[in-house]
Amino acid sequence: MDTRTLTQVIALSETLHFGRASERAGISTSALSRNIRQLEDELDTRLFDRDNRTVALTPDGRTFLQYARDAVQRWEQIQFDLTDPAKQLSGEISLYCSVTASHSILVDLLNRFRPAHPDVEIRLQTGDPEHAIERVVALEEELAIAARPESLPAGVLFKPIAESPLVFVAPVDSPEPTSVPFTPREPADWKDVPMILSAGGIARNRVDAWFRSLDVTPHVYAQVAGNEAIVSMVSLGLGAGVVPKIVLDNSPHASRVRVLDIQPALEPYDLGLFTLRRHLKNPLVKAFWEPDQSDR
Repeated sequence: MDTRTLTQVIALSETLHFGRASERAGISTSALSRNIRQLEDELDTRLFDRDNRTVALTPDGRTFLQYARDAVQRWEQIQFDLTDPAKQLSGEISLYCSVTASHSILVDLLNRFRPAHPDVEIRLQTGDPEHAIERVVALEEELAIAARPESLPAGVLFKPIAESPLVFVAPVDSPEPTSVPFTPREPADWKDVPMILSAGGIARNRVDAWFRSLDVTPHVYAQVAGNEAIVSMVSLGLGAGVVPKIVLDNSPHASRVRVLDIQPALEPYDLGLFTLRRHLKNPLVKAFWEPDQSDR
């Protein structure tokens, strides 16, 4: 079975750029364009809309992408199943996490994994951790690092790695002129505090529930994607925020932000690895998921 064209479709769908996709696939741009065109002719449909400036998946292209990812993963799986187990693992696994996780949690994982499996390549994609699970479910990545939600989709596994408190933060230097009580003494005082919060996800759900328990409607100054941006905006004196402490500890703005002693405390983040149950049949994923067992 030749899966090269399928991997080229995957590369183009993820980069939406013929130059970057051809570099990843190890072929020329003209060869990639020719292969995609031949595949579209065989399928009698357009997978990509492209002009001189842009590339975009068509609805049929999104449907075919799901097939391509599934077919490539199944092909890799049967290759592993038929490979001599005495041979050293080699190949590629894909992983998604936030920039903060790549600087902290991922470092420890790689320090354990790489010496045992030097021929395994990690393809890392960073972004908003709120998208981590959906990317694993969509087969865009085999593994992801993020916080555990209240419930998991069917077939998704979670392996805890670390716990991080969810903390209220305020600027060290208050804005001038200031009348903002960044450490409210009474629940009602919170309505005067400009809050910089996540636009959605686990942290936002817990903060909203916390304010509801106080019967307070917060003054939301800004809603942002990504906890790193919250620390940055708080450090500028624009308001108070709520972030996982692991983000604050790894932020270049940490010295300009202080943690507020707020009670009751928010439920901490349970951080760890996500994958699909089916992916653990892949020896590469299993070796990353269970490094101690894979070394025995």
